Amino acid sequence: MKQVTLKPLQVGLLGIGTVGSGVFNVLQRNQGEILRRSGRGIEISMVADLDTARAQAAVGKDVTVVADARAVIANPEIDIVVELIGGYGIARQLVLEAIEAGKHVVTANKALLAVHGTEIFAAAHRKGVMVAFEAAVAGGIPIIKALREGLTANRIEWIAGIINGTTNFILSEMRDKGLDFDVVLKEAQRLGYAEADPTFDIEGVDAAHKAVLMSAIAFGVPVQFDKAYVEGITKLGAQDIRYAEQLGYRIKLLGITKKTAKGIELRVHPSLVPAKRLIANVEGAMNAVMVHGDAVGTTLYYGKGAGSEPTASAVIADLVDITRLHTADAAQRVPHLAFQPDAMSDTPVLAMGDVVTSYYLRLNVADEAGVLASVTGILAALGISIDAVLQREADEVGGEGSTQTDLIILTHDCVEARMNEALAQMQALPTVLAPITRIRKEELV
Repeated sequence: MKQVTLKPLQVGLLGIGTVGSGVFNVLQRNQGEILRRSGRGIEISMVADLDTARAQAAVGKDVTVVADARAVIANPEIDIVVELIGGYGIARQLVLEAIEAGKHVVTANKALLAVHGTEIFAAAHRKGVMVAFEAAVAGGIPIIKALREGLTANRIEWIAGIINGTTNFILSEMRDKGLDFDVVLKEAQRLGYAEADPTFDIEGVDAAHKAVLMSAIAFGVPVQFDKAYVEGITKLGAQDIRYAEQLGYRIKLLGITKKTAKGIELRVHPSLVPAKRLIANVEGAMNAVMVHGDAVGTTLYYGKGAGSEPTASAVIADLVDITRLHTADAAQRVPHLAFQPDAMSDTPVLAMGDVVTSYYLRLNVADEAGVLASVTGILAALGISIDAVLQREADEVGGEGSTQTDLIILTHDCVEARMNEALAQMQALPTVLAPITRIRKEELV
């Protein structure tokens, strides 16, 4: 039987910056391997970028380069639009217009999908096209495919991930060099790990965008960024990292989502993780995601979460998926959020006050008798059980002759609302001399 050779699928890139050029280069370099896997050619034939001269130099004379992204969407020859512009604004319009024009969409834009994903996926479902977004979470790590397909037999119970390389680099440097946050942030900016405006990274927003997408896929709920609890790393001191180490823990910024009897936890914040866990030993700008399923147990996915070619790897994997499924009945494709659109759940996302976890507390207190008894008395009265106490020598904390010291307390699990009440009472004690540092503790078992 004679095999029919299908015409290569035509791809239009919106944006040819770091990731876009990586996609073009990897696709060119590995064209033979990709064709053997996909069964059909994939060609980038059109690129939109405001800097047309730079874009043309990057892709060569055989690719059409335009300044207007809508010219790519309007081209009837283009089968797949790859959105690499970023942000919530024009990217949303362009993605919706591409869907309306019957184009499949590949995007690395986690912010867009975390905020507008429900609208975008619904539009794609109506038009029978695919929106693929492997590159939106953890760069080159195929975590979306693992959650949507590889672990589909499981009830996912929880996910915890280091999903922002900038903050992990900063925390690793703080631990290695004993430096404070501000000093390491400047170094991260100098090395190119942190943006000139690092707010989305250091305040946990970028990690929250990714956690929201993983939560939706794991539990079959809509994307709902507005329900996530988000806390960054800006308030962490070098002493917290040092004390955590002495207690057998590392501090990591984690994106956590968990299914409980009362609802879904969806939170991003610094966490103490036992040093013996593999994820606690993920250093530098690397990413790692732990997923716990009822059948498979705990699995770990590790790799580069950003960068030109790691992200391009994920974008091209999506292009190959679309190429394989291009002619398939839309109803037979893997659903965008793993669950069939009419089987999505309305399980509520818990308010942070309802979350149950354990805590690390650092109190800067007057070095005098009765302080520890006052603090532990408040915790006991609220039914909060203490796991460990570490009291530093005053000289070690404030130098010779110091009249203040650090009191470190690890607690067992309690509901956050009760801990908030305890913190308010402890903060009001005249012997507590500075704002109390509270870091949540995750055993990840």
